[in-house]
Amino acid sequence: MDSFADERDFALLQNNRYTFFILSRILKGECQLILTDHKRLIICFSGNPFPAWIWTADNADSDEMERAYSLAKETGFLDGKHRINLKYELADYFIKRAKLEEKKISILTNMFAYDCPKLIDSPTPTDGTFALCTPEEKEELAEFMELMKQEIGFDQKERKEYLEDAERAIKNRDTYFWKNAQGKNVASCNFSPNENLADIGLVFTRPEHRRHHYAENLVYQVTKTVTQSGYLPMLYTDADYTASNACYEKIGYVLRGKLCTIG
Repeated sequence: MDSFADERDFALLQNNRYTFFILSRILKGECQLILTDHKRLIICFSGNPFPAWIWTADNADSDEMERAYSLAKETGFLDGKHRINLKYELADYFIKRAKLEEKKISILTNMFAYDCPKLIDSPTPTDGTFALCTPEEKEELAEFMELMKQEIGFDQKERKEYLEDAERAIKNRDTYFWKNAQGKNVASCNFSPNENLADIGLVFTRPEHRRHHYAENLVYQVTKTVTQSGYLPMLYTDADYTASNACYEKIGYVLRGKLCTIG
């Protein structure tokens, strides 16, 4: 196994370019761990507090899954403190294999991967408008980031790190707020380009302003901006949030793949 990724790995990920979009992006940056044979197995961990990623070929057999399990165990990802993003077939193998060792692994999150080949102009009408985040809104953007991570319970950071992330996002001009009729920032959304795709993320509405379709309209506007910039928009969703997924599908998002997080 090599400890670096190259064009062979990115070619492999093209077969699952929606479900493993983030892994493809992570591999291009600094990672705490990369293990790959450039053919059938890729393991990657950027660092705490984020999950590890394991990619296996779609037709991986039991020997290959056992190899993935053994490497995950050797690298400490099965210590009860880490989470792993992977395909359902491999997740099922991990769950059954761990049971033989009297360990419990379960699925924590079911995820859908969508893209939007054609935006549909049908968001539910609401008040307000969208606007690019400004330097003066860095503190508030950091708060949105922190509130979102607290709500999902994963990948939480220190306040200083959120401020650094907010400053970087504002400089990149890739993050937006939805401002309601009173001019208050009530929802957030950003996008992250990677080659011809752009991941829509940071979709969060302040709890007291939900059920007004602010996030739906913000995602629509950001998707429109991304499309006009020449990227194909895509996003990950929690598969169990049927109402949110219905909103995405309403404006043109199409389900392309499924994966899960185990821990």
